[in-house]
Amino acid sequence: MIAQTSPLANYLSKQTAIDEALHQVLRAGRYILGQECASFEKQFADFIGVPYALGVGNGTEALHLALRALGLGPDHEVITVSHTAVATVAAVEMCGATPVLVDIQRDSYTMDPSLLEKARSARTRAIVPVHLYGQPCDMERILAFARKHGILVIEDCAQSHGASYRGRKTGSWGHAAAFSFYPTKNLGALGDGGAVTTADPSLDEKLRALRQYGWDENRLSQVPGWNSRLDELQAALLSVKLAYLEEENQKRIRIARTYHELLGRIPELTLPAPTPGTTHVYHQYVVRCTEPSVRNRLMAHLSEQGIQTAVHYPVPVHLQPAYVDRLPGSRSLLITEEVCPRILSLPLFPELTDEEVGQVAKAITSFFSRSL
Repeated sequence: MIAQTSPLANYLSKQTAIDEALHQVLRAGRYILGQECASFEKQFADFIGVPYALGVGNGTEALHLALRALGLGPDHEVITVSHTAVATVAAVEMCGATPVLVDIQRDSYTMDPSLLEKARSARTRAIVPVHLYGQPCDMERILAFARKHGILVIEDCAQSHGASYRGRKTGSWGHAAAFSFYPTKNLGALGDGGAVTTADPSLDEKLRALRQYGWDENRLSQVPGWNSRLDELQAALLSVKLAYLEEENQKRIRIARTYHELLGRIPELTLPAPTPGTTHVYHQYVVRCTEPSVRNRLMAHLSEQGIQTAVHYPVPVHLQPAYVDRLPGSRSLLITEEVCPRILSLPLFPELTDEEVGQVAKAITSFFSRSL
């Protein structure tokens, strides 16, 4: 079986260093908000290119706490997209705000900035662009719109660790940014984890209180807060993995180029490609078929060949039972609804071998040569 992704393979590729880091934490005897978390926060902030990073429990809480720290609440609207993990919309609702949905661009699968004006209202307080699949959004246009109208921008970077736009990494453009370290991410923990990045010292201070009950230095709750902390074991592991992230992103890019070369002559298949001025880090390599039935048959064919694929994401948020018919903007997401039944995520992770990439491409080529 060729896996679609493999956190196990990533662990095994650096097992000795990871095991030693975890053993050091176990021997040290402090397991919450100790030196390992502080060290990782500094390393990650330096990597992203901002002064501050804050380790939290997971990516959803990273986005939720960022929104809370920036003052988002029940009287506000937040513009975002439906073609994303449910976590994006869930985090907005966790702070009491209303998600307002806009459509995506067909080729990048990211927020279409030309639709922001139509979605804006007197209650619009923030925009959450999602750098989906490792492809950065058009931040220049999004930020220009936000500055014009005095709107906050919080980047959802759950899938874009190390991606860049105009030479700057995602996570360094908005007022704040939220990262997930779910095990399958480009930078993945062995459990849940997340981080918020920002260049604003006052925001960092607010976040540090909110992640731990609103405590001050005397453990007195000055504001209502939560319990969302990146533990020492995950922080130590992430520090080890962070040192390999650039190298592993380059491996992802190389695998994507190989897929491009091997699949580029299949007219029935639309391949992903970075938009100009960006570095796509291919958290997922997502192809698009001409029709839903073709996607479904291709997925079944690859499964029969021992090749695992996935769909990210099969049902847009606004069409899922918990959200259907209640989110503003839901009736104008034509491209979102067009692409979701047609997309397929192929195997892609740094440990994938050239032989395995070739096997995937051969199986896809055989499918289209026989069935269409």
